[in-house]
Amino acid sequence: MTSKAVDYLQAHREAMLDELNEFLKIKSVSSLSEHKADVVEAANWLERQLLHAGMEKVEVIPTEKHPIVYGEWLKAGEDAKTILIYGHYDVQPVDPLHLWETEPFQPTVRDNKLYARGASDDKGQTFMHIKAVEAMLKSEGELPFNVKFLIEGEEEIGSPNLDGFVEAEKERLRSDVLVISDTPMLEPGKPAICTGLRGLAAIELTVKGAKGDLHSGLYGGAVPNALHGLVELLGTMRSKDGDIAVPGFYEGIEALADEEKESLAALGSGDESMKAETGVSALVGEKGYTSRERTWIRPTLEFNGVFGGFQGEGVKTVIPAEATAKITCRLVPGQDPEDILAKIEQHIEANTPAGMSVTTQRHDTGKPFAAPVTDPAFAAAARAYEKVYQTEVAYTRMGGSIPVVETFDVQLNVPIILMGFGLPSENFHAPNEHFHLENFDKGLETILAFWEEYNKLG
Repeated sequence: MTSKAVDYLQAHREAMLDELNEFLKIKSVSSLSEHKADVVEAANWLERQLLHAGMEKVEVIPTEKHPIVYGEWLKAGEDAKTILIYGHYDVQPVDPLHLWETEPFQPTVRDNKLYARGASDDKGQTFMHIKAVEAMLKSEGELPFNVKFLIEGEEEIGSPNLDGFVEAEKERLRSDVLVISDTPMLEPGKPAICTGLRGLAAIELTVKGAKGDLHSGLYGGAVPNALHGLVELLGTMRSKDGDIAVPGFYEGIEALADEEKESLAALGSGDESMKAETGVSALVGEKGYTSRERTWIRPTLEFNGVFGGFQGEGVKTVIPAEATAKITCRLVPGQDPEDILAKIEQHIEANTPAGMSVTTQRHDTGKPFAAPVTDPAFAAAARAYEKVYQTEVAYTRMGGSIPVVETFDVQLNVPIILMGFGLPSENFHAPNEHFHLENFDKGLETILAFWEEYNKLG
């Protein structure tokens, strides 16, 4: 069944990469209003691609912010299985631009790696599923199952409109399995099925002191400095041991099952590889946990941006009146993002420095997700990976978030297979994002192999 499709992929590889380059050139940055038209352009591009692949019906569905792209091919009939494929076409901002070796929206291949914003997260991986369907339909003329695509343009801003869509359109999205490729493999040559994602809670706080910036000579040492206040306040949120010092932050965290503990331990700490990958001489975080545990199964509170006062060249002797910090927390099962944000706000109120005020603004949220792997679909995915990569698959969790996955779990009640083809070192969300083309090729074959294995389940 898949041999003809594999032949098709190989024969059309360069044309497919050219198409992917077109996709990557579209500046679909969902968080910046200046790129709203680019996000729409990306949605329309996907519509054309899905139709070209052979979808019966494709629709670009407006939301209050960015469009959802939906496509379906249901000719296999009511008795056949239905596979739902989710992905996202929006991307992160490219800042800081000066750290990119090549232009972020001008795809470039170096050392068999495709460099561009979105190459790995998640345009490249979503594109692969469309091309796999195309290969099947163009080479075989039909599919042995029904297929639906749900591709959104708001994942990088927390999917604010997708939860409501999924809840309202449960019947349209009805399926037997949901497949997502937006997670990394364990390491080069070592595929992984992700069984859990951390949630997300984001908040921005602004410390205000005097009514305006002041001369540091005339007022320094007497009037509150907003930057000093911000540093003092942020310092209360973490202990020297690496623990998060916000009261109640760790309450309710679910313990790992013994089987998952053993599976995680068998993979090793990952400490040395993480130091080598990131170029640091030491790792930090909660005592008593390995780097894999800290990034997969423990929560975080990270400062993502701190700014205030004079930012230009040279020196300006001012006492800043305002200073701001952006904070995100990665959450694990048992934690609720709204509860965590409330606890952070209470901590801020209790620790506001003298003579200052603090305002807060909540941003993205997403609930954590963990899946049991007892459904036969997981074994089918493992066999597919092992067939193509010729090595045993690892079962992992991912430190990142895909906000809508928990909603899928609750509303659709189907097994969710997180089978990604990126690598942890591919700089998603950072300058010089890239995608290893070896995994583009093997990933396409793995998708086809999974469909074949899944269809055998009867």
